[in-house]
Amino acid sequence: GIYDVKVISTPGHLTDHYNPADKTVNLSESVYNSNSIAAAAVAAHEVGHAVQHAQAYHWLGLRSALVPIVQLSSNLVLMIGIVLLAMGGSPWVLGLGIGLFAVTTAFAFITLPVEFDASARALKWLDRSHLMNYFDHGKAKSALFWAAMTYVVGALSSLAMLLYYVFIFLNARGRE
Repeated sequence: GIYDVKVISTPGHLTDHYNPADKTVNLSESVYNSNSIAAAAVAAHEVGHAVQHAQAYHWLGLRSALVPIVQLSSNLVLMIGIVLLAMGGSPWVLGLGIGLFAVTTAFAFITLPVEFDASARALKWLDRSHLMNYFDHGKAKSALFWAAMTYVVGALSSLAMLLYYVFIFLNARGRE
């Protein structure tokens, strides 16, 4: 029931994404030009994001609203790192950097329900469309699961790094 979204091919590898700004499902050439189970799962997942957008899925809206803030935070964290080196490790500059890095960590965790929901929508659609048999459905489910796990690992990695910096900050404040 969505008629204003275009599906297009985009150059590169692993460049598959949904762009809510111009309502396009962008599929990498290898996915766009393939009829494999994995390609169908990826395409259905990206269309799942378009459905989320059309249905005003809360987590997608929150994630989209945070994108400019996260981009700014990411850029400022780099500058804070340079200032931190120049100032000889000021704990207050480190604290500011930690706050900015916490924004990117929160963003990584907010991304998780968006990705898992898009995959669930993809699998439901693949089931309803009867494009795959039971065996192929298992392969598509596995492909989407492992793709989602990259987001989980990224979020956990970001959290571990954030905690590392928090411990450095607490240790530096304890020496003041």
